[in-house]
Amino acid sequence: MPSFQSLINFCQDDWKHYTQHEFVQQLGKGILGKSCFQHYLKQDYLFLIQFARAWGLAVYKSHDIFEIRQALASLKAIVEIELDLHVEYCKKWGISEKELNRLQEAKANIAYTRYMLDAGQQGNLLDLHIALAPCMIGYGRIACWIETQPWYQSENNPYQCWLDMYTSDEFQVAVQKEIEWINQHLFHVEPQRFEQLAIIFRNATRLEADFWQMGLDKNI
Repeated sequence: MPSFQSLINFCQDDWKHYTQHEFVQQLGKGILGKSCFQHYLKQDYLFLIQFARAWGLAVYKSHDIFEIRQALASLKAIVEIELDLHVEYCKKWGISEKELNRLQEAKANIAYTRYMLDAGQQGNLLDLHIALAPCMIGYGRIACWIETQPWYQSENNPYQCWLDMYTSDEFQVAVQKEIEWINQHLFHVEPQRFEQLAIIFRNATRLEADFWQMGLDKNI
């Protein structure tokens, strides 16, 4: 039966390119340029706003009270907690809230977030979750992968706090719950429908890799 792992198997090369991108390798080694990380943080703030819209769409796409509550909890977590934490984290990197509110959205950011929203608008709740999966699940997998590598540098790594956030028990539990949700909803999916979903997952994965590259290149 299809599962989340089946989605990865469908696009193994793209998944590897995303999860082992040069950006995250440099981050794990502690050698990523400060300006690259700052550029990433700025664009990630704008991404979070679109991510919140996606979970708002998930509320609308839900068909029962359990799914509505689940999507609403994710929406509230981003709007009421994560965005504020991101603003405070940006301040530590010399990025003011005023600057965040004046940012120009990078092309890679627009491409990914609008694709994510379009997938959800045209499809159902499962389509939306599949489009979101490379972000939420991917970040959890990436952070854990980094910490298993021989080149990983934890001592005096300026990006250790970023890694700690995504390897935390709280985030990893959320990742596992999302995988279980996807597995449950993929269980009875027919092959043709699975291929449609796998293409969404592959496209979102490629766009995530482009987001890392945007950080490295500092592109707008």
